Amino acid sequence: MKRIYIICSLAVFLGIAGGISFFLIRDANAAIPASATFITQSGDTFTFGKDKTKLKLIEFIYTHCPDVCPTTTQKMVDLKKDLMKKGIYGKEIEFVTITIDPYRDTTKILEEYKQGFGIGNDTSWLFLTGAKQQTKDNQKQLRKITNALQFQYKDPGNGQFIHSTFTYLVDEDNKFIDKFPMGKEFNKQDAYAKIIDKIE
Repeated sequence: MKRIYIICSLAVFLGIAGGISFFLIRDANAAIPASATFITQSGDTFTFGKDKTKLKLIEFIYTHCPDVCPTTTQKMVDLKKDLMKKGIYGKEIEFVTITIDPYRDTTKILEEYKQGFGIGNDTSWLFLTGAKQQTKDNQKQLRKITNALQFQYKDPGNGQFIHSTFTYLVDEDNKFIDKFPMGKEFNKQDAYAKIIDKIE
């Protein structure tokens, strides 16, 4: 009987270890497709494959979000200040905010959202959406990046999206480095330390 318990315990341990390894390997190999293309809050076209100069901290939001999204953006504003003091913001790292609700979040709405956080005319923090009249293509482009980073989202029909709660750090080649919780759980010290570690 004791031997059966040992065998069962070992099987459970190996199963858990295998599952953890799978997710770690999956994340480590994640990369944003070079063809993922969006429109910035200024109306310019942005393609991830053409931007291989800096690390990127990526957040997914929708502007009608009542809590997690705006809280994360504010925490990123605070993180930005620390990175500016270090002299690396805009030089070695940039921020990217992507809406998961491109139909409602037009370039104008994203610009208003950006200004609401006092981000101003910061060219090192991009806010990305899609063309309103190209709904199917918008979702196709969005899925390229959310699938790559394993970010899940769904509109249950009331406009209040259900979504994953992670922000993502990717390298100059848009390959996954690490992820951090969104909202109140976003720890700017953890994100700062990981960014500095990767740069230095």
